[in-house]
Amino acid sequence: MTNQPVALVTGASRGIGRAIALELARAGHALVVNFVSRREAAEEVVGEISAAGGEAFTAQGDVGRRDDRAALVEQTLDRFGRIDVLVNNAGITSQGRKDLLEASEESWDRVFDTNLKGPFFLSQQVAREMIRLKAAGTIDGGKMVNISSVSAYAISTDRADYCLTKSALRTMTQLYAARLADEGIGVFEICPGVIESDMTAPVREKYDRLIAEGLWPIRRWGQPEDVARAVAAIVADSFPFSTGERINVDGGFHIRRL
Repeated sequence: MTNQPVALVTGASRGIGRAIALELARAGHALVVNFVSRREAAEEVVGEISAAGGEAFTAQGDVGRRDDRAALVEQTLDRFGRIDVLVNNAGITSQGRKDLLEASEESWDRVFDTNLKGPFFLSQQVAREMIRLKAAGTIDGGKMVNISSVSAYAISTDRADYCLTKSALRTMTQLYAARLADEGIGVFEICPGVIESDMTAPVREKYDRLIAEGLWPIRRWGQPEDVARAVAAIVADSFPFSTGERINVDGGFHIRRL
C-alpha cells in the first residue's frame, strides 16, 4: 500500500514508455513498469527509479490478452492499493511492413489486439477501479493517456493496420473522455511524431535527410523525453478544463503548409 499516486505504464521497458515511467517517478508517482518480453530492460527501469528513492515494480503482461490485462490491474492493486494514472503506451507496428494489397490477417489481428483492443479493455477495467477507489475516498480522480502517432493521419500504405489502430485511438480517447468526465477522470491522447529510438534506428539516414529538408518546422529528432514531459503535464492536472484533447508532440509536423 502507498500514499503516493500510482501510475501503470504499458510497454515501459524501453523507448517512450521508459521515459514516461522515469518522468512520472520523478514527479512523485509509484510506478508499475509493464513489459512483455524484455524483463532485464524493465528491471533496469525499476532499478533506476528505486535508486532515486522511488517505488516501482515490474509486471509482465501482453495487453492484447484478457488474462494478462486482468493480472496487471490485480497486481497493481495488490501492491499499491490504488491506481491514479493509466498510460496506454504499448504498441507494435505492422508485421513485415507489407503493402496493403499483400497485408495479412495474422498481422491485422496481432496489431489490433495490441494497439487497440488491449488499450480499450484495459481502460475499461482501470476506469471501473478508479470509480470505485474515488467513491471510497482513496483517490481524488484519475488520468488516462493514450499514446497514438502521426500515423493516425499521415498514412503509410505498407502499415495499414498500424495506421488504422492509431486513428481509432483518437475516437477511443473521445469516447472515454465523454463517459468518464462526470467521474473526475480526464482522458487525453498524445500524438508523437518521429521519435529517436531503437525502433526508428533502421531509418535514421532517411529521417536525418528529411529533417534537414524541413519536413517538420522544428528541425530535430523527437526524443522520448519530449513525449514524457507532455504526459507529466497532463498527469499534473495542468489542463483542468480539458479532456478528450489531442496533444501533438511532433515538431509541428501536423501543420499543413504550402
